[in-house]
Amino acid sequence: MQFILTGFTHHTGFRVFAFERIGEDRVRTKCTVKADLGLIRTYGIHIQELPLLCRGLLDRTSEGDGAPALIFTEAEMRACAGERAAARAAAIQRKRTPHKPVGENVGAAWRGQPA
Repeated sequence: MQFILTGFTHHTGFRVFAFERIGEDRVRTKCTVKADLGLIRTYGIHIQELPLLCRGLLDRTSEGDGAPALIFTEAEMRACAGERAAARAAAIQRKRTPHKPVGENVGAAWRGQPA
């Protein structure tokens, strides 16, 4: 299944994304995903990321579910924020690699032997 973003509209604090679902038989079906703009601020989601997140929601629900209108719920936003926090924590852990202890004869190869 493929999804093509065809546009969006704004309705009283919500952004409604319009998609075309292209099935295996090449039939196109219109569907929409509605996202609350107030909640995205609460969970630190940027508005530019919403189309991709909404498409991900359609991908997860497309398995035999032909719902023409979906809502990007607070639970899904919370899960998205949790995944991002875990990814940030993992990135910080990777940056904090333990330093090698300084040896007694650091630089001995280029300094030569003491006189």
